[in-house]
Amino acid sequence: MKSSGLRRRLAGTAATAVMVGAGVLAGAPSAAAKANLLAIDKVSFHAPGLQVKVTYSCDVGMDHELVANATALGRGTHDESIAAGTVKKDKLVCDYDSHVAQVTLRPAAGSHFAKGDKVQVAVFYFDTDGFSYARQETVAVL
Repeated sequence: MKSSGLRRRLAGTAATAVMVGAGVLAGAPSAAAKANLLAIDKVSFHAPGLQVKVTYSCDVGMDHELVANATALGRGTHDESIAAGTVKKDKLVCDYDSHVAQVTLRPAAGSHFAKGDKVQVAVFYFDTDGFSYARQETVAVL
């Protein structure tokens, strides 16, 4: 059975519309799809605490801080060491593109870290209402 000319034109028009739509999506700025993402690149000992290298992207006008928390693993509950650090909102470059930040984590009172310690690190955005999102975690040896 042969397709009529009308059916071929409709099929051609539909195929063209699909290709144009795909071209528009492929040509759209990829940064919009990357907004508000976090990735932990490296965790290292930085006496007396830690440093975490983070690749981030965020929306223009975002009013959040980037937070990093670390907990020493394998020490038992009586010798738990924790550390925290932030990158304030005015230090973040929020333009949908990827940027790198070094977050210095300071240990809590009574906490200590040393080379060779195994730590769990979490990074996330924290807003003024107390919500956190885009959480990423990793376990690393210092």
